[in-house]
Amino acid sequence: MTVPRVHPSSPAEIARASHDPRTEPRAVRIVLITSAIGFLSIFVVLPLVIVFAQAFAKGISAYLAALADPEALAAIRLTLLVAATSVGLNLVFGLVAAWAIAKFDFAGKTLLITLIDLPFSVSPVISGLVFVLLFGAQGFFGASLQAHNLQVLFAFPGIALATTFVTFPFVARALIPLMQEQGTQEEEAAISLGASGLQTFFRVTLPNIKWGVLYGVLLCNARAMGEFGAVSVVSGHVRGETNTMPLLVEILYNEYQFVAAFAIASLLAMLALITLIAKTVLERHLDEGAPRGH
Repeated sequence: MTVPRVHPSSPAEIARASHDPRTEPRAVRIVLITSAIGFLSIFVVLPLVIVFAQAFAKGISAYLAALADPEALAAIRLTLLVAATSVGLNLVFGLVAAWAIAKFDFAGKTLLITLIDLPFSVSPVISGLVFVLLFGAQGFFGASLQAHNLQVLFAFPGIALATTFVTFPFVARALIPLMQEQGTQEEEAAISLGASGLQTFFRVTLPNIKWGVLYGVLLCNARAMGEFGAVSVVSGHVRGETNTMPLLVEILYNEYQFVAAFAIASLLAMLALITLIAKTVLERHLDEGAPRGH
């Protein structure tokens, strides 16, 4: 059998062989980058600019007066309280669920993961209606609540429950892949040295996932403060009592109080910008702490 002779490649062929197939022609790269920047400018940057421009359209005094209005202050307080409640509940659940899913094998594990992802697939308005069916006057628990003079709907408890439901997955989903990637070796070593379960969690597991916890809390808080659909269904829109910031923005805009509406909206926009910056910083810490060599 004759082995074919391999001739040395020409300089042009060597250049073509060493050409990185992922590198597009310069014209193509310019078009792609320009398209991406143009899209972001139109759908992200421009709306933010409009929000702040409208908020300060009548000067900073009008802006500050709109934020100092008692109705606006009530909405801000309620939003912060609801966010703190939902984030706290989801933090506890997310830690417990992620620890159980990532560190143990048990019956119903797949079902638990599916239930955690449920709020992603259910419309917030539908989730609000579910709470109406459960806690409304004609709902499943309605008669019992009325008998004990307890009010869930059109009050803080209903708003907190609805917000907790829609923000349910964020902390758990931020922690599950991180804890699965870290494995169980360090926990097993701690237990073999005599540490209890709680000692292992607080001294080994929690320090390893601290950036993931902050990342999940950040996303959960941003969603909680900006939630509209579910809260709109269960709040009752009681002026000065059950309106959160997103609900108040809609009410003020519909009443043609544009400066006040955009002033409240600017606070939510600033929250979004702060969230974006913090998210970038936390992602960097998560990348630095990720195991190498996988």
